[in-house]
Amino acid sequence: MPPIGVRPRGSAHNDGMSPTPLLLVTGASRGIGAATARLAAAQGWDVAINYANDEAAAEAVADAVRAQGRRALTLCADVSRQGQVRAMFATLDRHAADGGGVLAGLVNNAGVVDRAARLDEMSAPRLERMLAVNVLGTMLCAREAVRRMSTRHGGAGGAIVNLGSAASRLGAPAQYVDYAAAKGAVDSFTIGLAREVAAEGVRVNAVRPGIIETEIHASGGQPDRAARLAPTVPMQRPGSADEVAQAILWLLSPLSSYTTGALVDVAGGR
Repeated sequence: MPPIGVRPRGSAHNDGMSPTPLLLVTGASRGIGAATARLAAAQGWDVAINYANDEAAAEAVADAVRAQGRRALTLCADVSRQGQVRAMFATLDRHAADGGGVLAGLVNNAGVVDRAARLDEMSAPRLERMLAVNVLGTMLCAREAVRRMSTRHGGAGGAIVNLGSAASRLGAPAQYVDYAAAKGAVDSFTIGLAREVAAEGVRVNAVRPGIIETEIHASGGQPDRAARLAPTVPMQRPGSADEVAQAILWLLSPLSSYTTGALVDVAGGR
């Protein structure tokens, strides 16, 4: 794991502009996270791009953000490690103090899946990793965001969007019951945190994708999974990362100003 750091390339200086709202997207080097970062830039956000391993892919996303006239940071951190999460947010604090964007949004997108298996075939390390990244990582990042955005802590408010999954209501039997359970925890966390900070200027919602054409299927050993399962989707096709990103950006925007604690399915009717 390389050290946490910023690759500014001119992105973090104060160029005389008033601070732009800054969005942190975890797991943003690929898939839904990358699509969200690009769309956020098109809608006027500066973007902090978190990644765990693939620096080159994260920098490519940052370049796409900068090409749209927005500032970008790349931040290497394992979201399941409290020390690395704290260091990442400390970097964002320094960025804001230097005249960069002020944190106003968080997309908890970082997540992992594993190979299809029954529960009685799963190891304890697999289950620990599933919960550490998908649940603990989401909660740690949300905690740090609340500490900066909540009016209780002197913040100006903001929005958090967690990435859940349609698996949380389908159960994913004989495939990913561990992943489904982790995403069920994200659902519960979203509802509870939304109510906890609703009067403090922070909205918390979740988007629950269904079968989406991204690289995550290959990481679970099934690169053709989205195409293979398309017939099980009422719309008869997998979704795209860009379609999920559109829902995420709506929940981050003032257009959803009276929406909090919502679980928004982007699953083609599945």
